[in-house]
Amino acid sequence: MAELKNRSAYFEYAIEEKFIAGMVLTGTEIKSIRASRVSFNDSFCYFSKGELFVKSLHIAEYSHGTSANHDPLRERKLLLTKRELKKIENKIKERGYTIVPLRIFITDKSLAKMEIGVGKGKKLYDKRESIKQRESDRELRRQIK
Repeated sequence: MAELKNRSAYFEYAIEEKFIAGMVLTGTEIKSIRASRVSFNDSFCYFSKGELFVKSLHIAEYSHGTSANHDPLRERKLLLTKRELKKIENKIKERGYTIVPLRIFITDKSLAKMEIGVGKGKKLYDKRESIKQRESDRELRRQIK
């Protein structure tokens, strides 16, 4: 099954909590997700009237779609329980926290789900630390082989 990751999210943000959310999609959108035609560039989540939406998530138009094809950059509603929404909303009210889409995957029941993370933006020195960690892990794996 398709699993699409937002690699830059872990580099740009220190993720503290993760949630799995359902997505409200049209038929051509789910087909494009199954074909791995998704881009996370500049995508983010926000609250509007107590509901959570993802914005700037680019799901490419379906190649075999008709004139009823979807808008690639439309806002999509995320489905979470009321308790989870309250928890995220309270966390966002604190200074510096943001909601970032981490990955999209297809479940065994053929439903598209999005993993979102609540975290703070990293400073430049934190990003350098991430690069050092990644390179040292790579070096260890190279020596083990």
